Amino acid sequence: MKRQWPIGLCVVTFLTIIASVLNNLPWLSRMGFSTLTLSIVIGMIIGNTVYPKIAPYCHDGINFSKNKILRIGIILYGFRLTLQQVGTAGWLSILADIIMLGSTFVLTYELARRWLKLDSDTAILIGAGSSICGAAAIMAAEPILKSTPAKVSVAIATVVIFGTIGMFLYPQMHAWNWWPITDTQYGVYIGSTVHEVAQVVAAGKSINDEVANLAVATKMIRVMMLAPVLLILAFWQNRKHAKGNNASNSKIAIPWFAFVFIGVVIINSFQFIPVYILQKIINLDTFLLAMAMTALGLTTSFKMIRSAGIKPLILGSIILIWLIVAGGLLQVLLANVFAI
Repeated sequence: MKRQWPIGLCVVTFLTIIASVLNNLPWLSRMGFSTLTLSIVIGMIIGNTVYPKIAPYCHDGINFSKNKILRIGIILYGFRLTLQQVGTAGWLSILADIIMLGSTFVLTYELARRWLKLDSDTAILIGAGSSICGAAAIMAAEPILKSTPAKVSVAIATVVIFGTIGMFLYPQMHAWNWWPITDTQYGVYIGSTVHEVAQVVAAGKSINDEVANLAVATKMIRVMMLAPVLLILAFWQNRKHAKGNNASNSKIAIPWFAFVFIGVVIINSFQFIPVYILQKIINLDTFLLAMAMTALGLTTSFKMIRSAGIKPLILGSIILIWLIVAGGLLQVLLANVFAI
C-alpha cells in the first residue's frame, strides 16, 4: 500500500481545494469560518460517509498529510510573524499575553483532570487551543502527545465553537461599554483572549481599525509563544513517560520543528522578502495546514467524538467565561496601575 500514498494525498488536496473555495463565500467569512475549520468539517463529513470504503487505498497519504505536511505548515506559519510586532504591541501586551496564556492553560488542565476527569491528552489539547492560537496550536501539540484523531477533533471542535461565540460577544461588549477601558486596551483584550487568529481579526474589525490592529499584534505575540510552550510540553511528556523506567533509556522527544519555527520568525523579522512572495508563502502555508485539518477530519469518527460526552463542552464554556472575565479585569487593573 505504500506506493498508493499519492491517492490519499490527491483526496486530501481535492477536499482542501473545496474548503478554500467555500472560504471565499462572504456569509461564511462573516460567521468566522476559516479555511482550516471548513477543511476539518468537510473531512469529517467525507470521513464518516465515503472514506471508510476507500481507506485502504488512502491510508498512507492521509497519514503523510497529518504528520509531515502539518510540520511544514507549522514551520511556515512563522512567516506571518516578526519581532517588530512585539515592539508595536508594547510590553503591556506581552504581559497580558503571558498572564492569560499561563493562567488559561493551567486552569483548563486542572479543571479537566481534577473536576471533569478528562484524559490528560484532551486536557492539554483544549488548553493549548484555548490559551495560544486555537486549532493551529492543537495540531502543533498533537505530534508531541501522539493523541488519537478523536481527541484532537474534540479539542478543535471545542475551541472553534466557543471561539466563534466569543468572536460575536466581544464587539457587543464594546458597544455596551462593559469594561471601562480605551480602544487601545480593548484591542489588547481581544488579542490576549480570543481563540483563533481569524476570530481576532473578525472581532477587532467589527469595532474599528485601531482595535483590530492592536488585537492582531497582541495575538501574534501569543502565537510566537507557541514554540516555547511546545518545548516545555515535550520535556514534560518525556518526564511523565520516564517515570518508573531507566532514565538513561528514555528518549526526549524534542519538537525540532518548533526551533525551525522560531528561526523562520527571526528571518522574517529582517523583512528582506518581497511582500508579494511573502503573501504567496502565507497562502501556501494556509493550504498546507488546511490539508492537515482535512486529513484529521477524514480519520475522525463521529462515534469516537460522541464517546467524549458533554464534558469538553462544559470545559469550553467555563474557559470562555474565564477568558472574558479575567481578561477584562486584567485590562482594568493594568489601566489603573500604569495609568494608561
